[in-house]
Amino acid sequence: MSVKRGFKMTAVLLLAASVVLAGCGSSNQGTGSGTGASGGSGQAAKTIKVANYFAPEHPQNVALREKFKPLVETNSNGTLKVEIYDNNKLGAEKEFYNGVRSGTIEMGIPGLIMQSDIEKMQVGEWPFLFENFAHAKKVFDGPIGQEMAEDMESKHGVKVLAWSANGFRMFSSTKPLNSIEDFKGFRLRMPNIPNYIALGQALKANVSPLPISEVFTALEQKVVDGQDNPIATLRASGWYEVQKYVLESNHMFSPNMYIINKKFWDALTPEQQKVIQDASKVAADHEWKLLEDSFEEDKKFLQEKGLQFITPDDSFKKAMQDAAAPLYEEFYKKYPWGKDMVEKIKAAAQ
Repeated sequence: MSVKRGFKMTAVLLLAASVVLAGCGSSNQGTGSGTGASGGSGQAAKTIKVANYFAPEHPQNVALREKFKPLVETNSNGTLKVEIYDNNKLGAEKEFYNGVRSGTIEMGIPGLIMQSDIEKMQVGEWPFLFENFAHAKKVFDGPIGQEMAEDMESKHGVKVLAWSANGFRMFSSTKPLNSIEDFKGFRLRMPNIPNYIALGQALKANVSPLPISEVFTALEQKVVDGQDNPIATLRASGWYEVQKYVLESNHMFSPNMYIINKKFWDALTPEQQKVIQDASKVAADHEWKLLEDSFEEDKKFLQEKGLQFITPDDSFKKAMQDAAAPLYEEFYKKYPWGKDMVEKIKAAAQ
């Protein structure tokens, strides 16, 4: 055999070997990407940034750390990684919500910041509507919660994965609120959401809309006399350092939502989607229980820090409810679906 012919034969054999090896490599890669759940597939893990405005030790972040993050990372076999950004680290509520909409942030846990665009969302925070935690959870986890969120994907490009709880809101203050008359001239911080502001004004307070990140300073510098939030937030955010009183008004229930950018969601495998959906439900359920169970502990903690709790009598409760009643007349005129949904929510308490 000539040298020239020998070189040709060697070249043919090398080419054949490279084709076989390439075919094997392609087959293995296809197997890994087809499941979307193989940590050994060589795929880079997809990072899910989860943004929220709660302090690190609030039940929302406890549930994320104890349930959501480990469940997602374990059950996705390492193809998904979770990073938790608490305490406004990726911006205040409006900023991180817009980040989830645009896709710069994969997930978030906002309140009902979107209610001016997604109208049915606002009913979740209409005043004096929910009787207790069980009533609220039944509503948000059921068909009414689905109806409230039905336009989120089409209008804002985000998918609602689960409802969690912020809790029943109360007024905390530097001076006592012992009767409806004490609201007159009271400088009250509330979120910059129309329904909140309308309720504060109906109570005759002077409402100052401020982001949650500015509440401590506003209270400390006496720019405002008080604010409204569940006491878990009052404790976790340290506002008890600049407050003296808590009125157990339970004037509004505030929910939160686990949301995810729809384009990011659609790019996941069905297996990864199921992992995230299941983990969201488990974590949200855990947070509901943590929040409800923590009430008495939070109250005791705040009392030990010197805060005085004021329980309104029936007359005071009725005066607050009567002040809020005209708001419902306006809601029903503005939203044709309003009265029917309110009736369904009230019926769910039975």
